[in-house]
Amino acid sequence: MYSVGLYTLGCKVSQYETEAVAEAFSAAGFEVRPFEEHCDVYVVNTCTVTAESDRKSRQIIRRARKHNPSGTVIVMGCYSQRSPDEVMNIDGVSAVIGTDEKLSAVKVACELLNKKRESYLSVTDVNTADFEPMCITRAERTRAYVKIEDGCECRCTYCAIADARGRVRSKAPADVIAEVEGLSRSGVCEIVLTGIETGSYGRDFGSGYGLAELLTELDARGSARRIRLGSLAPELVGRDFIEKVKGLKILAPHFHLSVQSGSDAVLRRMKRRYTAAQALENIRLIRESIPDAAFTTDLMVGFPGETEEDFRRTVEFARRARFIDAHVFAYSRRKGTPAADYPDQIDEAVKHRRSEELIGVCRELRDSVLSEIVERGEPLSVILESYNGEGYAAHADNFAEVYVPLSDSKMGGEMVKVIPVSNSDGIITAKII
Repeated sequence: MYSVGLYTLGCKVSQYETEAVAEAFSAAGFEVRPFEEHCDVYVVNTCTVTAESDRKSRQIIRRARKHNPSGTVIVMGCYSQRSPDEVMNIDGVSAVIGTDEKLSAVKVACELLNKKRESYLSVTDVNTADFEPMCITRAERTRAYVKIEDGCECRCTYCAIADARGRVRSKAPADVIAEVEGLSRSGVCEIVLTGIETGSYGRDFGSGYGLAELLTELDARGSARRIRLGSLAPELVGRDFIEKVKGLKILAPHFHLSVQSGSDAVLRRMKRRYTAAQALENIRLIRESIPDAAFTTDLMVGFPGETEEDFRRTVEFARRARFIDAHVFAYSRRKGTPAADYPDQIDEAVKHRRSEELIGVCRELRDSVLSEIVERGEPLSVILESYNGEGYAAHADNFAEVYVPLSDSKMGGEMVKVIPVSNSDGIITAKII
């Protein structure tokens, strides 16, 4: 029996894809081992969102060679799609696969191991590709990701993902439903629907069936216990979407909005498709229709030309939105994107200062929102995750981090109701009702 180790860099979509490829290897008779062990085959699923992502991808590829110098190394994913020749020239790489045929890794591995070919390079045009039919049937944790969409057509000026992923392609509703129901039957409490541009699900159908309709159908079937949504563009969760989903029982009241900036001037240079006011209005509408909704976000500082006034607008935006958590990061110059050639690139020291300040503000907001949740004292639905001997780390339906003191070590994976008691350092302590 041959063995395989897999490693994922990048987003939740890539994590899902690696899981699907791992299942395919297992079905073909391979033993799936930890990547750090001696394996016959190593599969590295790469990321190219930043230059640092490319560097880390190369680092992991070389690490595979250290684990087994004679092992077969297959590299796939976004970095492979954008720079296939560069990846193929890394010492020890046996095969390079793009972003739309990852399941072929199993066949390629068998051919390489059986000496039917010495190397393999296949990167197709993702703009003409269909949605790659992959699914998972199990998950080791209480939460599973299901990829429902691939591709992005936004063409933001700082991002290379549109080139790596191509146009929007959506998974057939029947296939999504079957996968969700199968995972739910296997005991998974929470399903996260994810994609490169999740809110654009169904755009390629041309039938008017979109994300809201998919959620409505899943809710009506009642097989999933909880559905959470992956990252959403702020303009895609307007009044029409909210009206359709506000009464759904299985939808977690948590929305991750990839806002990026609170300055309209910066948003225009990024070529984002909304204004700060529109994003805030949609947040207000969601809160109005789903009172216990909580929001997380991505915020970028130091985009070329960002003035102190632009930065202050982002800080003010965060204060008004009252995010429960935020991923704050500094702009990274990405070769091959329009923003890389923009004038007025921001000094690294300024980026660092702005990042630190905004991170501090977002922590204050998080603690304030959590304190309000504790003060309300209303029950929270949580899934008990990891156990430390005295209690469980958990996530509430609104994505708040929760700690539940408990002596029973056999309750992992269960969904329970708790009452919040206190909060400290971004974690609510709660007791089971």
